[in-house]
Amino acid sequence: MQTSRRTITLCGATSALALASGLAGAPSHAVAAQRGFQLDDVARIVALQDPQISPDGRYVAVIVARPNVKTDKPDAEIDILDTKSGAVRVFTQDRSGLASPRWSPDGRRLAFIAEAEAPPEPKSGAANSSPGNSSPDGAKPFGKAQIFVAPMDGGDPQRITAAAKAVSAFAWSPDGASIAYIAAEPDPKLEDPHDDAFEVTDNNFLVRKPETSSQLWVVPAAGGEARELTHGPTSLDTDQGDGAAPTYAPDGATIAVTRFPGPWFGPAFRSTVVSVPTSGGEARNLAPDRGSRELKFAPSGSLAAYLRPRGGDQNNGDAVYVLSGGKSKDATAALARHVNAFAWLPDGRTLLLHGEDGTRSYFWVQPVSGDAQRLDLGEVQPRTFSVARNGAVAFVGVTPTHPAELYVLDRPGAAPRRMTHLNDFIDQIALGRREGVDWRGPGGFAEDGVLTYPADDKIGAHYPLALVIHGGPAAGSTTAFDPLPALLASKGFLVFEPNYRGSTNLGDAYQHAIFRDTGPGPGADVMAGLAKVESLGVVDPARIVVSGWSYGGYMTTWLTGHYGGWRAAVAGAPLTDWMLDYTIAFYQEGDVYMFGDTPWRPSGKRNLWRDQSPIASAAHVTAPTLLMGDVGDPNVPLVNAYEWYHALRDHGVAVKFVAYPADTHFPHDIVRTLDVYRRWTDWLVTHDR
Repeated sequence: MQTSRRTITLCGATSALALASGLAGAPSHAVAAQRGFQLDDVARIVALQDPQISPDGRYVAVIVARPNVKTDKPDAEIDILDTKSGAVRVFTQDRSGLASPRWSPDGRRLAFIAEAEAPPEPKSGAANSSPGNSSPDGAKPFGKAQIFVAPMDGGDPQRITAAAKAVSAFAWSPDGASIAYIAAEPDPKLEDPHDDAFEVTDNNFLVRKPETSSQLWVVPAAGGEARELTHGPTSLDTDQGDGAAPTYAPDGATIAVTRFPGPWFGPAFRSTVVSVPTSGGEARNLAPDRGSRELKFAPSGSLAAYLRPRGGDQNNGDAVYVLSGGKSKDATAALARHVNAFAWLPDGRTLLLHGEDGTRSYFWVQPVSGDAQRLDLGEVQPRTFSVARNGAVAFVGVTPTHPAELYVLDRPGAAPRRMTHLNDFIDQIALGRREGVDWRGPGGFAEDGVLTYPADDKIGAHYPLALVIHGGPAAGSTTAFDPLPALLASKGFLVFEPNYRGSTNLGDAYQHAIFRDTGPGPGADVMAGLAKVESLGVVDPARIVVSGWSYGGYMTTWLTGHYGGWRAAVAGAPLTDWMLDYTIAFYQEGDVYMFGDTPWRPSGKRNLWRDQSPIASAAHVTAPTLLMGDVGDPNVPLVNAYEWYHALRDHGVAVKFVAYPADTHFPHDIVRTLDVYRRWTDWLVTHDR
């Protein structure tokens, strides 16, 4: 359903690859560009993930992932870049499951997560002890994500954990002697292996066995026996990987962790933050208000900050709360918009924020008390980032015409310096311009969206128009490069990506306006935006198609059931029945927040759930429709699409339904991603003619 955590209800991005690739500043495209953007070019886009700047700001570790169509797995490595010279060192290669590169406090070692070989049999009484070194040659694949540590001055990475299940996140202790990590407990041994029934609680309908709770462990950074610091039914991660990394207090005496009621995502909206003594003992509340998570201590002093939906209302954006002396306040109240991520700056009194404002993403410098200052990065729009002790910032950046590259700010407010050229092939391809468009929507809202023109745009020309609607709804379309609009524009479409109520880019009031108005209001927003685009005089009004994935799929089915004139439609992972979705998807409470109560209580307004379900209006659809989705999608279960498919087929509407044998919300592999894009564009092109 959505791209941001906890504000989740229905998500999925317009394209998973667009999220992975990020975007970076690039020189203007040459006038003599030879051709338009093609499907094969999608497989050339290199993704940059999780840039981590060293404590002294001298180096950046970043995961570089190159799609490999032959193996259908990315070729991933960790690269180390010198921020002064730009020199690149390949730090790891030929490893699967790379994630979370993290510098030791002194910058002399780098830890990371990767899949590991099977460990030797543990000694008696040390079921989670770690031998430190990799297994002997010929060992069977371990298949579990473990922590490795490597010295920066040479030497092979050493595995320091042998967790029974995958390590999901970790952190260095302030003195660099230990590493705290989160991993799920082993599955309990069945007394009778044939008696494998399990109790249904907050899980989704695709679950086939119970989930164990994730707990906090500490292990020496050189390897050795791990100690489990937390116990019980509460969990530090969920089945959907919603947990946050542990965070050491500056004195190293305690570790802050985000705690959930249990291992299932369903009640994850009730998370809190607790402090756990490193020596062992009972946890105590740090941020007990519902929805608190991802606490980070200031570099010095007694301050800490964490994310929580503003005012505790899940229909608002995430705010950054600052904790001081046991009391917390919303430091971002004046900003009044969703914050994607934050980090402390070295002074311990200022935060660096990341979020969207209109049709662009930005950084803000936010004092603990006072107004935020938005940073001017030129054409570059930031994605993931990290901050050094000297205030330097490393981030993945994007421009409207260039996918992900690595950038460095020598300090907040400095001009961004581009460090990589991994996707420069795009500069030889003709791309249409991407620009923001604004309009006044129903209810008086100032609304916006993104318009992509064909590369060969001519004055006075009229083009077929393709709507590509983002998922979420807590997400936002920006002018940053996105492969799918680029593909459609290369086919001659004008591409419109509207930001409807519920989007995160126009402030809390707009995001909150989707409460109990999941279809009619957003639908009216999209149609108002469409009217604005048509008024520009560049659209052929007889050739308009509509498409989207996840909540974008919901919007596609809603629009085709309530408005006529669509030439064709593509609905990926569409939610079509709210009551069905609430009953079987993994995020049940997410739907409850949008409607105010469950549909099974009198206060839940059951008729509202039904009336705002597209399936109730399926009989009005006439647009030829392509449906796509993953068989094992726990987010928007494929039964939603099955309902829509049979409803349209039984009413004589041209409909095709394609399912992928994957357990994800959008295919994660490059081969299926390319197939989704191919079918999406082909369907719209074919039915536009």
